[in-house]
Amino acid sequence: MAAGDYLGQYAEGWTKGDAQIITGSLADNYQLDDPNAGMINKQGFAEYLSGMWQVVEGIRGKTSDPLLDITEVVTQEDQGVITSWVWWTVPGTPIQGSGLIKVGDQGVLSERLCYYTKLPEA
Repeated sequence: MAAGDYLGQYAEGWTKGDAQIITGSLADNYQLDDPNAGMINKQGFAEYLSGMWQVVEGIRGKTSDPLLDITEVVTQEDQGVITSWVWWTVPGTPIQGSGLIKVGDQGVLSERLCYYTKLPEA
């Protein structure tokens, strides 16, 4: 599968909140860097996503809304590696942020998440 196809599958999995779709797009050495959860590898991804679903449903309840809406996608390819920047929101919640995703011909290599939030008051 081409890097762009892996990226499309990864995005589809995130919008649906489907760990099986997402893990099918991941390279074996995948790393997700989430400032709330730490470093997540491919083997720990399903458990991570399950925890995220719990947080989201705790805020908005169970709905048929997608897990994420992904917009503002910018991609750049250099020497066979696609770098993609995305803006994402969790519908029905105040949770939103951006992601920096790296994808190669073996799948999604990494993502670094950033959350858009106010800083705590001192």
